[in-house]
Amino acid sequence: MERVFITGASGYIAGKLLSLLSGKTEVKQIVGIDIKEPSISLEKFTFYKKDVREPVDHILKDHDIDTVVHTAYIVPPIHDEKLMEDVNVNGTRNILSACSEAGVKQLLYTSSATAYGFHPDNDHPLTEDSPLRGNDDFTYSKTKKEIEGIFSEFVTANPEIAVTIIRPAFVVGPGFDDPLARHLRKKVVLLPSNTQPFQFVHEDDLIEIIYLLLKKGAAGAFNVGADGTVTSDETVGLLGNIQVRLPFHLMYLLTGLAWNLRLSFITEFPGPALNMARYSWVVSNEKLKEELNYQYKYTSLEAYRDFAEYVKRR
Repeated sequence: MERVFITGASGYIAGKLLSLLSGKTEVKQIVGIDIKEPSISLEKFTFYKKDVREPVDHILKDHDIDTVVHTAYIVPPIHDEKLMEDVNVNGTRNILSACSEAGVKQLLYTSSATAYGFHPDNDHPLTEDSPLRGNDDFTYSKTKKEIEGIFSEFVTANPEIAVTIIRPAFVVGPGFDDPLARHLRKKVVLLPSNTQPFQFVHEDDLIEIIYLLLKKGAAGAFNVGADGTVTSDETVGLLGNIQVRLPFHLMYLLTGLAWNLRLSFITEFPGPALNMARYSWVVSNEKLKEELNYQYKYTSLEAYRDFAEYVKRR
């Protein structure tokens, strides 16, 4: 792991990973791509303004890249589902093709626990062997599942490349600022009447885990989720906000209407996203603990509390 290439280099997770890797003596150079300029400038870091769907094999070859971290992904739901699928799926195909062409040694992909999908009959907890079913009516989850299928074919065709896939639960910490974070920060938080507890992982734990997996060259799929869960009452209460519970079907109709009318002050999610609060999707972290002998610095509750305290300080 001397020369590292990162897609989505200006993103939340990639930005923190850049800072960590830049301080590691074994890392000689970091190269990144994104459609927007990163907010940080580092001595070891070279940036190219590129869409993840554009050719990059020449960049990998020119910099003699040995390790690739693929984080580029449209995370917040957007109304143009075809564009979201094109960037996420075809962007991934492009990066995999470039990795094969350039002969990289290791590839790590930041998937998501949402690849398992939100279903009433999910395993409790979900292990790495649980079926990846996604949710076809929720583009984020759907494409996470599809991309893992693409990776499965890639692993078979490229056995010489160590491929690592991580499936994190919700990532929280001071940098947590996605549609879920913005919804929970509202003074009045609308929620379905019946919700399941959430599992979180602190951003610092996640970044350390990515580094350790890369350093070890560990191949395979790994769930990443802290111990314990956090109830929806706690997620709202720790921020000092008020929750209003609505019957699921009413909440679904309201969310769908607000999404279609682009009333983002009500929700930034389409209706099917509500299932992530309705059905349990807690992952087992035993495989990762055993592989890395890793002890999480934060439980789910401690990780979320760190986010809540940061929000209140601001």
